[in-house]
Amino acid sequence: MSFLSKRLMSTIKMKPTPSKAHHHYPLPSSSFPEGFVLGGIHAGVKKKAGVPDLAVILSTSERPTTAAACFTRNAFKAAPVIVSNEVLKKNGGYARAVVVNSGCANAVTGKQGMDDAWAMVQATDGLLSKSYKSSEFEHETLVMSTGVIGQNLPISKIVAGIKSQSAATLGSDFAAWERAAQAFMTTDTFPKLRSRTFTIGGVEYRMAGMDKGAGMIHPDMGPAGTTFSAPKQLHATLLGCIMTDAAVSPKSLQSALTYAVDRSFNSISVDGDMSTNDSIYVLANGAAAKDGAVIDEDTDKQGYEVFKKELTDFAADLAKLVVRDGEGATKFVTVTVKGAPSYKDAHNIASRISTSALVKTALYGEDANWGRILAATGSVPLLPSASTGATPVIDPKKVNVTFVPSDGTAALPVLVNGEPEKVDEVRAKEILTLEDFEVLVELGMEGDGEGEAQYWTCDFSYRVALRSVL
Repeated sequence: MSFLSKRLMSTIKMKPTPSKAHHHYPLPSSSFPEGFVLGGIHAGVKKKAGVPDLAVILSTSERPTTAAACFTRNAFKAAPVIVSNEVLKKNGGYARAVVVNSGCANAVTGKQGMDDAWAMVQATDGLLSKSYKSSEFEHETLVMSTGVIGQNLPISKIVAGIKSQSAATLGSDFAAWERAAQAFMTTDTFPKLRSRTFTIGGVEYRMAGMDKGAGMIHPDMGPAGTTFSAPKQLHATLLGCIMTDAAVSPKSLQSALTYAVDRSFNSISVDGDMSTNDSIYVLANGAAAKDGAVIDEDTDKQGYEVFKKELTDFAADLAKLVVRDGEGATKFVTVTVKGAPSYKDAHNIASRISTSALVKTALYGEDANWGRILAATGSVPLLPSASTGATPVIDPKKVNVTFVPSDGTAALPVLVNGEPEKVDEVRAKEILTLEDFEVLVELGMEGDGEGEAQYWTCDFSYRVALRSVL
């Protein structure tokens, strides 16, 4: 932070940013998926000694490990994004390892950046034991980098750090997973790590993962090769990796991840900017699968739908941690839009509300200024109907806006069927002083029956505003 920004902050009476530390806690080692070893070390990317800046994740399952990814749609894709995309494309959706560095994004670094990303892949490939390395793939490692854009990696330090690891030195308990999660961190205040168990067809599986992000957050990711389908706001830096011991076909794993990302990582906003590096990976190694069973949307629709829901819920849990750790954030706000003509319409409106500076500053000021919410809602053009081709129009007389507290007490309607309510300012203040609450917008429109979406966002404090301009 600059001297000028510090002087300005000292003149403004700011609410303290609440501690985020309680969002990180020990997880039972039994909840982590079988057949993975991982860890995090200090390789020397970050200046402070001992701070983890390099993570390695290996699948040791005897079964093939499928992999899927959603990448940033930014035109200036970082070298790790391009390289990982190529590995997945060549392998047809298979990969056994992930290597991650923090402290340097390896983005907009030209040919040297590409060479460095491939060097990380090759060094990590070398950790794969012959007993579980596939002979048909030249490379089986996906790579991620996060940090400062436009600087080259200290690649010799990173390669040396990778080579110092092995399947024997990496671990599978909570400490190992935690260390890897720490190596993802940049401006994060706590490692973001979660795990869960779930059952499909009577077989218990496990899923665990980690992500990072605190500032420059409003991702818009898609499968490899996708670009913006329409003019969009640019969005930013988020990395995440999810592992499961279920066996999932490559096509179905990508399909489930694309669905999950749209309803999780593509549904969060801190400050609304877009990274060159945003990436989410999923590895499914089949270590807990029985009798060669594989989850596939074509041959086992029911099992696939269960897996897709578990992945979506889990991805949402990880995504929410990023918003809770938003730089300068004091509120965690769920924006729910119901009664839209379609899911995309609801999602677009929720996104617009969540990125509105006027809405976010009102939330910080604990001001129930629902007019700003309506203004954001009405500024979003709705999509033409898939069945009739006609463009639907919001009827203001059918719209409701409600503030919903997280403590279970009564909600506060502020607009009912287009008519403003006489707002109890004291009650409004009680809700808006909570760390968590929901903004519910009901449009009352007819559509395809799926016109509901949620976004998770935070407020704009003085810290965010000053960081943006200084």
